[in-house]
Amino acid sequence: MSRIGKKVILIPEKTEASFVSGVFSAKGPLGTLTKDFKSDIGIKIDGKEITLEPKNITLENKALWGTYASHIKNMLNGVNTSYVKKLILEGIGYKSEVKGTNLVLALGFSHPVVVPIPEGLKVTADKNIITVTGANKEMVGEFAANVRALKKPEPYKGKGMRYEGEHIKRKQGKKTA
Repeated sequence: MSRIGKKVILIPEKTEASFVSGVFSAKGPLGTLTKDFKSDIGIKIDGKEITLEPKNITLENKALWGTYASHIKNMLNGVNTSYVKKLILEGIGYKSEVKGTNLVLALGFSHPVVVPIPEGLKVTADKNIITVTGANKEMVGEFAANVRALKKPEPYKGKGMRYEGEHIKRKQGKKTA
């Protein structure tokens, strides 16, 4: 049984939640988020409380029970406070800037790398810190991970892109005789 799924989810103030024919939507000060859910898990909204319960107890439904509860909590939090991911770009000649709806990166390649910014996300680039903010936790994390994957930090000099607070395990280089 899911410990996360059994807990009652409270709807914050200034937030509206609705579940109609498999589509859950949360509306708050920062916008509206919607997500489709399978009908295997029953979602009930009573006033300011949301409860989830599987219709059949199978192995797949036990896994989905807690997952759906986490998705709903993230949606309710996202429409009230933005999710933020910060990436730090380290290395000589590495630059980042936002041009219109694109993030343009100079990562030591012979060409600039252009990454389109998805709708619903706000990206800023100050010096060598890229900040990704948005209401949808999945989109923020996925975009930050895709940008980081363009130039992962290397273990010898630490050059590349890393998350704020991420520690890169450094290796010792060649020793000279």
